[in-house]
Amino acid sequence: MSDKRSTHFGYREVDEDAKAGLVAGVFHSVAARYDLMNDLMSGGVHRLWKRFTVELSAVRPGHAVLDIAGGTGDLAARFAGIVGSQGRVVLADINESMLRVGRDKLIDHGFQGNLEYVQADAQYLPFPDDSFDCVSIAFGLRNVTDKEVALRSMLRVLKPGGRLLVLEFSKPRNELLGKAYDKYSFRVLPLMGKLVAGDSESYRYLAESIRMHPDQETLQEMLEDAGFVNCEYHNLTGGIVALHRGIKA
Repeated sequence: MSDKRSTHFGYREVDEDAKAGLVAGVFHSVAARYDLMNDLMSGGVHRLWKRFTVELSAVRPGHAVLDIAGGTGDLAARFAGIVGSQGRVVLADINESMLRVGRDKLIDHGFQGNLEYVQADAQYLPFPDDSFDCVSIAFGLRNVTDKEVALRSMLRVLKPGGRLLVLEFSKPRNELLGKAYDKYSFRVLPLMGKLVAGDSESYRYLAESIRMHPDQETLQEMLEDAGFVNCEYHNLTGGIVALHRGIKA
């Protein structure tokens, strides 16, 4: 009998040790068109979600910020502009292709000096305890194999009083909106992915992974179980996306 644990990759059940490689394949495939697809899929609204995340972060000049699954650097760029020359922003991503695209984009836009780039697994962050005033992860937690381990790792690297911001697809609060969103996710997104990125399957996985992700209340409980206090969440765009916030005591 196998002692391997299983987890979900979209709607498929896979061995835990296989998920990271499967997710990596998705993001290697979509990295080059990631920004364009984000704008097309959300009608540009993802920029407002990220702006709201930064506003709730309470990041100030001189702070140290870790942006996990930072992708092409949207949040890292905003944080870098706030923390200034005395601050520090680390853009971390487990996927080398995404990290390279993000680094190149930010350098091209003139972001240097207070930005670092680290290839890292959210479950096993390679930073000392109590290192950061803020940790953010946007649209990345659902791809992590063991979310509970990752949340505890994020708690460990936060300074006491530091904030975790989790921006993630969630569960629409309105039934009609939910039905419309399902049709859009499973019919339009794969087609859009095929036409724009030459990859329909990765965007089918995106739709499936969103459905397998914990809902708002469950994720809040997971933050609390990991040790965060004063946990709360804000529904955005009718609950299609939710921003969770927790504090390290």
